[in-house]
Amino acid sequence: MSLKSKKIPRVLIVDDEADILELLELTLVRMGLEVVRASGVKQAKERLDSESFDLCLTDMRMPDGEGLEVVRHIAERSLDVPVAVITAHGNLENAVAVLKAGAFDYLSKPVALDQLRTLVTSALRLPGQSEFKKGEESVLLGSSPVLAQVRELINRVARSQAPVHISGESGSGKELAARLIVEKSSRHGQPFIAVNCGAIPENLMESEFFGYRKGAFTGAEKDREGFFQAANQGTLLLDEVADLPMAMQVKLLRAIQERKVRRVGSTQEESVDVRILSATHHDLVACVQQGRFRQDLYYRLNVISLHMPSLREMREDVPQIANQVLERLRGSSTAKFSAEALRELERYDFPGNVRELENIIERALALCFDNVIAPVDLQLMPLQSAQGEVMPGGVGKYPLTDYLDRIERDAILEALHQTRFNRTAAAKILGVTFRALRYRMERLSITDKDNID
Repeated sequence: MSLKSKKIPRVLIVDDEADILELLELTLVRMGLEVVRASGVKQAKERLDSESFDLCLTDMRMPDGEGLEVVRHIAERSLDVPVAVITAHGNLENAVAVLKAGAFDYLSKPVALDQLRTLVTSALRLPGQSEFKKGEESVLLGSSPVLAQVRELINRVARSQAPVHISGESGSGKELAARLIVEKSSRHGQPFIAVNCGAIPENLMESEFFGYRKGAFTGAEKDREGFFQAANQGTLLLDEVADLPMAMQVKLLRAIQERKVRRVGSTQEESVDVRILSATHHDLVACVQQGRFRQDLYYRLNVISLHMPSLREMREDVPQIANQVLERLRGSSTAKFSAEALRELERYDFPGNVRELENIIERALALCFDNVIAPVDLQLMPLQSAQGEVMPGGVGKYPLTDYLDRIERDAILEALHQTRFNRTAAAKILGVTFRALRYRMERLSITDKDNID
């Protein structure tokens, strides 16, 4: 087990029932840990203020208070002590409350010793604060206030097992944020599986997520793991989670709550230890209100919210980000931006965010003269007036690539509106595959917000 230091880790266990304390202590001592008991909230606070601990396990309800008070006490004093709360079985509200308060994780009664050992091992792998922030600046560039808030929230949620929902426009770096959370968490050396929920055919979803047994259906020639098994001990990112069909949402909710999955064709459930992160450019609250997303699943995934800002919200960071992207893409070239080009980028709205910025720079590298990228090399989309007319800076059919993109975008939107944004039907009208349509929609920044029906 990888521990935080060479000394024997100390664990504070808090419960008013002597037999529970005895069980917890026996299990932890067998793991080679030093255990200190507290019989209630008051004694736990006194211990935390006077002694040093590497982990705290506390019951939820005790005669002199609740475990939430212990969680808040640790948070208020900025103690570097992960805390887990033992809650009543099936009480989702308690579980969500303790995670929102800053708990590392929770356990349901009756306590399963294998889950307890897994939780303790994960908590003691958490990096220390000095190690925690190492390398952070190299991933999220920029000094704008909105980006500083994102960094701070990532730092905090990484030290928890709480589900995190990452929202933001297409191309704003939602998967990058998820990877950063994982790198700073106790699961940084474990599997990270990112799944695009909208790219999986509905009839294959259950077998893809939960796996299947040999002979479960035609073509199932051998046992196969699903995403949950592949991510065991690690993290599963549900990208574009709003695209999950309702039937799959029910099964996913149960897997997350019970921490167990059943392969297609099997009668046995198997335990999985997976932290869930989710992301989408959709407004999940609106999806719930429209009946397209289950409210109970929304609350289970959205324990902590992280919003990735668009480039429009952090214009002062655009030059730094652009230079970093240029350095990565130019290879052995010495190409650089002119001052005018950087000012143009800073003024541009970037409907496709960082993904669009990368495309713009890659194109500019091919067009620039004498290794200096000028404004004309950027070929930025022209600004649009309120009436949709092209404003000065770009007219008519030029640049050709922008003109063709506008034609393609209009054709796709027309097909989508004809089919009430049914992407499968729209793909048939356009004569392309569903996957090709998804790619084109992402490239052209077409989202459900474009659905004017």
